[in-house]
Amino acid sequence: MSAGPADPRAAGPGTSTRSVTRQQYPAPVRVAVASVTRCVAVTGGMVLRGRLRMPRAWVGTWFHFADGTSAPVYRETIAVRAPTEDPCVLVVGFRLRWARGRGHDVFRWTSIVNTPLFVGFPGFVAKWWLAADEFGRYRGVYQWDGAQQAERYARALWRVLSLVSVRGSIRYHVLAGSWRDDVVHGAPDPSGGSDDPSWWRITGADLGARPVPRRVQAPGR
Repeated sequence: MSAGPADPRAAGPGTSTRSVTRQQYPAPVRVAVASVTRCVAVTGGMVLRGRLRMPRAWVGTWFHFADGTSAPVYRETIAVRAPTEDPCVLVVGFRLRWARGRGHDVFRWTSIVNTPLFVGFPGFVAKWWLAADEFGRYRGVYQWDGAQQAERYARALWRVLSLVSVRGSIRYHVLAGSWRDDVVHGAPDPSGGSDDPSWWRITGADLGARPVPRRVQAPGR
């Protein structure tokens, strides 16, 4: 089977968008440590096989959210993988405990070292890295293959983020049956999860004079 990065539209016509986020809590420490350790090992193999991409088509795009905040994409990471069968969008948010002023710049420059902590999780497809918004909240907007796998990742990630995040600031939201570009371009919003939908719901995107990309094109292999 041929593989390409990002959003290969393999889901059937019956795919529907729905919110699946329930009560949120971190994974048990042992489970999180084991999951992250496996992820790092898998990431090493992906790097050796050249299965990671960092395109710039979306870098600089400003996303606007329903809570009135906005933030730009400063990096994108994509896995070269088989077509996605069960698409979902995962949005993770958190606020760093000690970042102030230039500290946010340092975090953006050095955050690439966190890549091995997520790309090797089962189901990872792509991630937009968003800078801090007006309230200092960072977001990651992921494409994932499988809503349950996305939630398992988010719960394991919680344990890592808790080491550097403001207490109570970590949250996530899963939208099953969703593609990232559809969410950005105004697909119907199935709000109604257990958490406040305003922080994760994208209401618009702009690139200034440049058009917002519809999707990342998969290079041939």
